[in-house]
Amino acid sequence: MKIKNVFIRYILLLLMLVMIVRVSAQEAQEPYEETIPGTDLSFRMIPIPGGEYDLRINNKEYSVKLSPYWIATHELTHDIFTAFDQDESISRDVTVDAITRPSPQYVDLTWGMGREGGFPANSMSLYSAIMVSKWLYDKTGHFYRPPTEAEWQAACIAGKNDDENLRKIALFKGNSGDKYHKVGSRAPDQLGMYDMLGNVAEWTVDAYEEDFQAVIDQSGTENPQANPESRRTAVTLKGGHYQTPAKELSCELRIKSENWWNQRDPQIPKSRWWYTDAPFTGIRLVRPVEQPSKEEIEAYYDKFLN
Repeated sequence: MKIKNVFIRYILLLLMLVMIVRVSAQEAQEPYEETIPGTDLSFRMIPIPGGEYDLRINNKEYSVKLSPYWIATHELTHDIFTAFDQDESISRDVTVDAITRPSPQYVDLTWGMGREGGFPANSMSLYSAIMVSKWLYDKTGHFYRPPTEAEWQAACIAGKNDDENLRKIALFKGNSGDKYHKVGSRAPDQLGMYDMLGNVAEWTVDAYEEDFQAVIDQSGTENPQANPESRRTAVTLKGGHYQTPAKELSCELRIKSENWWNQRDPQIPKSRWWYTDAPFTGIRLVRPVEQPSKEEIEAYYDKFLN
């Protein structure tokens, strides 16, 4: 009986420790600056609380539950992507290594719009977005990735990115001069995020479903996500871009990736990394508060890369 009581107390103590760790993680969810080791580059992350969020997608209402996460205040810049591209400690464009650098662009896919000094990384495929996220995880130990559609839209709504503030916060067809601008060129939203609407469109990790109910049916209302089956599966991008008309910009806007975005690439096979005909594609990072295990993180990246 004495041994049994000791065992019960031990189990209760373990449960209490787990609860304390989880509560502490959420209480410690504060904004922070991430400096990339080996560089003088950094980016800022701000917290989005976990909880219930009401989303409107294709004129339908959905109530979802999200775990807490951080989201980047800015779109990922060319400066950070170039540090990844020039990291000679990893191989270039191979399929056998855990992390690999991009193949060179056969032409300048910024099309003269800007590279160094804070311009958003562009013409990126989802493969490219996942690989740079994996590189950042390797450098920092923090699990970075593109957001799910639900995470992106919840943050956008929380920041009050709406029609009333559109002309202060967004770069779109009417004010962009038909090119992207340096990140943070417009005013921030109410959470301190920049360019959530316009500038470059931002990858999510969700396969595009015309009816978001199909995503809910696949994964439930808690942290919903529809995994792409292959690299040819259409994926959802959010936020619009510098060529999007103002009347179309909103947190609800969804862009479906298209296979023809790479049709002018003369290489055989065509690049996994770059979209020749989609200069408006970029990425905004998120990081979950409760970090999965190393094995789970590696498996997550691999399902997009393999």
